[in-house]
Amino acid sequence: MAGISKIEWTEQTWNPTTGCDKISAGCKHCYAEIMAKRLQAMKAKGYDNGFKLSILPERLAPPFKRKKPTTFFVNSMSDLFHQGIPDEYLDQVFNTIHQTPQHRYQILTKRAERLPVYFKDRAIPQNVWLGVTVENIKEGLPRIDFLRKVPASIRFLSIEPLLEDLGEVDLTGIHWVIVGGESGAKARKMEQSWVEHTKAQCEAQKVSFFFKQWGTWGADGTKRDKKKNGRLLQGKAWDGMPVQTRV
Repeated sequence: MAGISKIEWTEQTWNPTTGCDKISAGCKHCYAEIMAKRLQAMKAKGYDNGFKLSILPERLAPPFKRKKPTTFFVNSMSDLFHQGIPDEYLDQVFNTIHQTPQHRYQILTKRAERLPVYFKDRAIPQNVWLGVTVENIKEGLPRIDFLRKVPASIRFLSIEPLLEDLGEVDLTGIHWVIVGGESGAKARKMEQSWVEHTKAQCEAQKVSFFFKQWGTWGADGTKRDKKKNGRLLQGKAWDGMPVQTRV
């Protein structure tokens, strides 16, 4: 199953698995968990188990049916490298990716330690952008080192929700950084100085910078609808993207 995405940095989502488990601070108010429970109540296919991990081989087919070159965010409703997903199924997912070179696939994980293990004896398709979530110093920053060990054509960081100033970050081998604040009634506040510090480091290290949103808390520290807070930083939109020619 694939669908049009409202995520600013992609075009469509593709979820060959659904469901996940919380493993770090960034998972506390997981949007996918909330959405999965709504879809379960609506009796949507693939969400019979709510947010429990579900492997859905019937969803391997949609990318083959789409001929127009498309950027897919893989597993917006799960984590492709969840420990409950066997290597054999990952092989099937990456086989689909390999056989559809007209598309671009953005894969994001919090299980970064599995990346160098899985790809030790496997090639990464050139049309894969591989990323890790970096929400804080303790749990997020160590994931970058695992990502660096994997020779993806594009490596990226999703710093969302940004929960604290990350300090000095080594962006060696990283091509793209996305930053965003948290949304929802219980959203945690993101300070403008944290975003600006990250942006300055991207510029200094020549890494593309994309500011996704303020979320529930605005730049002025006021809580309001995220649409009203918008996504301007220092008076402009920052839509930096890594440069890669489609395969």
